[in-house]
Amino acid sequence: MAKFAEVFSDETKRGYKIPTSEYLTSGKHPIIDQGYGQIAGYADLESGAFTDVPAIIFGDHTRIVKYVDTPFFLGADGVKVLKIKTPNADYKYLFYFLQNAKIPNTGYNRHFKWLKELDVPLPSIDEQRRIAAILDKVTDLIDKRRAQMDKLDLLVKSRFVEMFGEPGTDSKGWGLTSLGKICQINPKKGKDQRLINRLMVSFVPMTAIDETGEIDVSDTKIYDEVKTGFTYFAEDDVLFAKITPCMENGKGAIAKGLCNGIGFGSTEFHVLRPISGKTNSCWIYTLTSFASFRRDAANNMTGSAGQRRVPVSFLENYKVSAPPVEEQNRFELFARQCIDSKTVIRQSIEMIETLKEALMQHYFG
Repeated sequence: MAKFAEVFSDETKRGYKIPTSEYLTSGKHPIIDQGYGQIAGYADLESGAFTDVPAIIFGDHTRIVKYVDTPFFLGADGVKVLKIKTPNADYKYLFYFLQNAKIPNTGYNRHFKWLKELDVPLPSIDEQRRIAAILDKVTDLIDKRRAQMDKLDLLVKSRFVEMFGEPGTDSKGWGLTSLGKICQINPKKGKDQRLINRLMVSFVPMTAIDETGEIDVSDTKIYDEVKTGFTYFAEDDVLFAKITPCMENGKGAIAKGLCNGIGFGSTEFHVLRPISGKTNSCWIYTLTSFASFRRDAANNMTGSAGQRRVPVSFLENYKVSAPPVEEQNRFELFARQCIDSKTVIRQSIEMIETLKEALMQHYFG
């Protein structure tokens, strides 16, 4: 065993940070931030890239760990760049060790202080490389499955553009209108007559929704416990994460399978409810999942660093071409086929991740 400070050095000051507003969709070097995605954007600057690779990235706020083996720029704040100080340590091995480390979640606060308290197991360098090679194989299999899911998501978005045009444009000639006129945004619970004392409802915190549209509605609570201090929504509503970095990372979902058709959840959700005869939830969700939509939302955020949120006015005023609901329903039939395929792949991923978790526990305790 070795102390963290004996193994790692903090080289963050050597990295050049790129403001979010200057991210490119392609470029010479990737920008690495503390978000869930491996790459946040790109930069074409000729100098300033961190070239002393490989390196390990730690998200001070998110606790996300990344392995980077190409020159890169840093994105915004909250990113720590770690280099190895000792010759008898392997980067990939230490990357997996840090991924497995139990760092307490204290919210949108700094977590590096907890990381620095870790003791690091250091078997022989050959054993480290053997362990890293095994975990690489399992990780590669998971990545391939996720790539299949990404291609299905891309297929859905391509079909959306084919049928309706790019979000925010009117290439099909239906005319532009505001999103607030074709769906209810943050509907009030006072109009839902089903809400009575002792009614069981689904409870959906931010952690119950991921970046692929999945939602976990298994947690239930009594209405009396959640009727104040939480966001109300109902079956078939679209949930849109409004706070950074959840919004930029793509968190959102269609509320399906709610207990008694009603849910309450994080106050950091905006709720978009389709209007019968005008919109359906699949069309709305796909619209809000586009990277271009999320970028526009990010550019309209308000608040201080770490607490920036998408205002409701952005959703209300967002210009969109609204196709006939019959066309939206036809699109949903196609999207549902892709969703069914994703479900099968996701089950495979869960099995492989269970194996990886068991291996990590075996190697790192």
